[in-house]
Amino acid sequence: MQPVRDASGNRYLLVKRSTDSSRVRDPETGEERYVPTADLEPIADESGLETAAAAVASASVRRVLTAVHNDRSLGLLVVLVDRGPLSVRELLDGTDYCESDLHGLLAELRAAGLIAEAEVAGHRGYGATDVAETAVADLRSIESE
Repeated sequence: MQPVRDASGNRYLLVKRSTDSSRVRDPETGEERYVPTADLEPIADESGLETAAAAVASASVRRVLTAVHNDRSLGLLVVLVDRGPLSVRELLDGTDYCESDLHGLLAELRAAGLIAEAEVAGHRGYGATDVAETAVADLRSIESE
């Protein structure tokens, strides 16, 4: 899957190249069509998988998708979005994570920019960032469609 661009700047994934025309796939729609090979140029600084991922329009949703590993980690993020900043103690008491697993997940979500440290009743805690709030809202709107 080589990413290519046509003269108008539209991005595609190259499916099959021939001398005269090449079959390309639109990453946003999945639609395939033939275009003149001479009209295509490779995109050197992007992988085909990055081009395909760009079909998910919301950058915040893409960030969540790369940071969460399963329903439990997504659920933790949703709880932080819904309930506001929570102390680490509240998170340990309210989830079935052991302390080391919780801290590892919190570190990953923080590195992804989805949560930030916060003080909660004089204790260290975490709250959702604007990026996480936007992503969860976007994901919820997809589900209701």
